[in-house]
Amino acid sequence: MTGVAGRTRMRVKSHWFKPGAEKSATEIAGAAGFIVFRIAQNALKRMRGAGYELPPGAPYFAFLAEFLAFLTLCADRIAHARGDEAWRVLFTTAMANKVGGYLADNQADLLGGDSPEGYKKRFIALVNERSADYAGFRWTDEGPEYGFVRCFGHCVADTMQAHDQTWAISQVIECEAPEAVDLMRGAIAGLLDPAPRRRSRSQAGARGE
Repeated sequence: MTGVAGRTRMRVKSHWFKPGAEKSATEIAGAAGFIVFRIAQNALKRMRGAGYELPPGAPYFAFLAEFLAFLTLCADRIAHARGDEAWRVLFTTAMANKVGGYLADNQADLLGGDSPEGYKKRFIALVNERSADYAGFRWTDEGPEYGFVRCFGHCVADTMQAHDQTWAISQVIECEAPEAVDLMRGAIAGLLDPAPRRRSRSQAGARGE
């Protein structure tokens, strides 16, 4: 590995299309969890495309777990900024369970060795561990401070081959974490917006709505 790869931005759709009552914390977390899982998968794809070794199996899922834990805890900071602690608890709990479920189902299918419930329990334990690790770092209107992202970069690097670790930290700090956080913040902002988004004619015809 000789340097940090550039960005190819993924597109995320994150607005409700049907009018109705304000969405609950659990509903928003469910939609956000699906988006966050896609963002983490995209980051992994980009890292592999840049030449980092993340073969199918344990290394692949270790990387995903760290990325999902980081984004879950970033989402928790966003929820905290709303100033409603009860809403935050419901949202973060549902989010961790949603992304943990996606991860666990994939692990059980592809790795075996444990049940989805067992893998999910390990992910929740990782989220709790990283919550303590990231607790001393600030979240501002611009997102996580540098120390927050740097700590995350080292956590990700620890899942990778020794010869990739130094460059991986730079890749995560400079490219993957900022991109992922930016996408997630935009997605959650869209999901929190109560106004339904108008469908394009092609989308309405395709979905029958």
